[in-house]
Amino acid sequence: MALKPSSPKPGGGGNQNRPGGNQNRPTGGGPNRPAGGGPNRPASGGPYRPPAGGGQNRPPAGGRRPFPPRQQQAEHRINEHIRVPELRLVGDNLEEISEVTGQKIEPGTVYNTALLRGWAEEMTLDLVEISPNADPPVARIVDYNKFLYQKKKKEKELKANAVKQQLKEIRFGPETGDHDFEFKLRHAKNFLGEGNKVKAYVQFRGRAIVFKDRGELLLLRFLKELEDYGAPEQLPRMDGKRMMVIIAPKKTPGKK
Repeated sequence: MALKPSSPKPGGGGNQNRPGGNQNRPTGGGPNRPAGGGPNRPASGGPYRPPAGGGQNRPPAGGRRPFPPRQQQAEHRINEHIRVPELRLVGDNLEEISEVTGQKIEPGTVYNTALLRGWAEEMTLDLVEISPNADPPVARIVDYNKFLYQKKKKEKELKANAVKQQLKEIRFGPETGDHDFEFKLRHAKNFLGEGNKVKAYVQFRGRAIVFKDRGELLLLRFLKELEDYGAPEQLPRMDGKRMMVIIAPKKTPGKK
């Protein structure tokens, strides 16, 4: 017995007339949807990805927007960076330069800049302009790196040896006794020996202001005892209800 082909059922699973089928669906995703999913969306429907390069106003990966490196200005003009036509040559190696050049070099002599630059190249040294504001500018022929090292070393030594001067105060009364006077005198000698200034004053309270002559004699005696350690900036004078004097230390020969 031959089998008859089955006819499609109404509303069945066929796709010919099914409203939800693919016959009437545009392949490109609709008239308002681009086939590739948009300019910034991949065709596969994946997550949004920004355009390459980070966008017009977006800084590149790594955070801050790069800036060109700032060039540090040299401390001195050297060699070909010296533009003046003439220089005054100084230094402690002029005898060595005389031997190389074959001529007597006198300190402070003015030479053509190109000539000095040639001498420096011949000695494998540098022509360094050390006083650009002079007329003409002053220069030396040295090893520039060594010159900078010695300059910084000297500045460091001067800073280390610099004495930070302070103002020390010593107070008297018009009736100060000898024991108290000697005690404060020893302190003053120590202060001046350390390079400090000493401000000595006599304080007058109440009616003691009538004894200004005693205060003046006391301070003059004080100055007399300290004449080997310091010198007064001026004679004792009244400042309100006190008579004062400031003593500056003397420079001793052994102290630089």
